[in-house]
Amino acid sequence: MVDPETLRRLALALPQAEDASAEKGFTFRVGGGKGFAWTYQERFDPRRPRRPKLDVLAVRCDLETKEMLIAAAPARFFDDDHYRGYPAVLVRLDAIDAAELGDLLRGAWRLSAPRRLMRGITPEGG
Repeated sequence: MVDPETLRRLALALPQAEDASAEKGFTFRVGGGKGFAWTYQERFDPRRPRRPKLDVLAVRCDLETKEMLIAAAPARFFDDDHYRGYPAVLVRLDAIDAAELGDLLRGAWRLSAPRRLMRGITPEGG
């Protein structure tokens, strides 16, 4: 299980990661604003706005990784109609440990970071 403090620590350990979170949920960005992880907004009623589901995090990843994660561990990872075909996987924070989430966040950061920032970052670092 990953609590909010651990989530923030993991995300902000990445180079130039920014916490743009608000009362309605988490948002982590890099390099001037591109999001790499954010709180999932769930639609409870099709006629009403989505509402934050604070125990689920959307994490940017490529579609192949997303499909693999969901197939391998559906208790931790899932998709919904809104995210289908979108390069982010939905993560249940109460079902994942910090090490695995840290790995996912590093991958998301790499997909989102500007090239200028990626220069000089080693594959295992950042």
